[in-house]
Amino acid sequence: MKINKEGYKIILVSGLICLAIWFLFYWLMSQSSTLLVVAATLFLICFWIFVIAFFREPRRVRIHDADLVFSPCDGRVVVTEVVMEDEHLKQEMLQISIFMSVTNVHMNWVPVAGLVEYFKYHPGRFLVAWHPKSSTENERTTTVIRMASGQRVLFRQIAGLVARRIVSYMKVDSTVEQNSVAGFIKFGSRVDVLVPKDSTVLVNIGDAVVGSQTPIARLHKNIAE
Repeated sequence: MKINKEGYKIILVSGLICLAIWFLFYWLMSQSSTLLVVAATLFLICFWIFVIAFFREPRRVRIHDADLVFSPCDGRVVVTEVVMEDEHLKQEMLQISIFMSVTNVHMNWVPVAGLVEYFKYHPGRFLVAWHPKSSTENERTTTVIRMASGQRVLFRQIAGLVARRIVSYMKVDSTVEQNSVAGFIKFGSRVDVLVPKDSTVLVNIGDAVVGSQTPIARLHKNIAE
């Protein structure tokens, strides 16, 4: 199992903390209860394995299709609705939101290919990721990609109640490939994808999606602006 580089420090620190807790528990309890020591040992090992597994980096086939928008993350669809995007695009867009639980792979992928037209990091609150206001009030990043067709797609990495660290590799004026790695969100969180309003949604609320593999919308062909 390959581990994402964003997890190296957390895995090391959590491992040292687990080891310190084990030594303390062993010193206090080894003479009175061997069973409790064994139980604590198993719990700490399982916890550390969970931390390691959280930062797993799956190997996936990179798919390219200019007519499709792919899911930027693993998770479950929680929103499909038309919204007013007033941060950068200033127009109505079709929003598809995906909730990532702590058991999901937390890598993020670029949903479409093109030029990074806009990027901004927003500090904010840590509401639960499925809260309607999390898209505008939580800590988040906003990235807008202009495709070769002239169409623009926006996606947001949103921190949740547990997630407190968003990593984005997006840089303005850089060219990105579809389904290349976009970043990482540490622990439970959400990603919003905003596509042109006339796009066809290919998923329903409650559907499980796989990052870089599941098409979530089909773009209508437009003439470049």
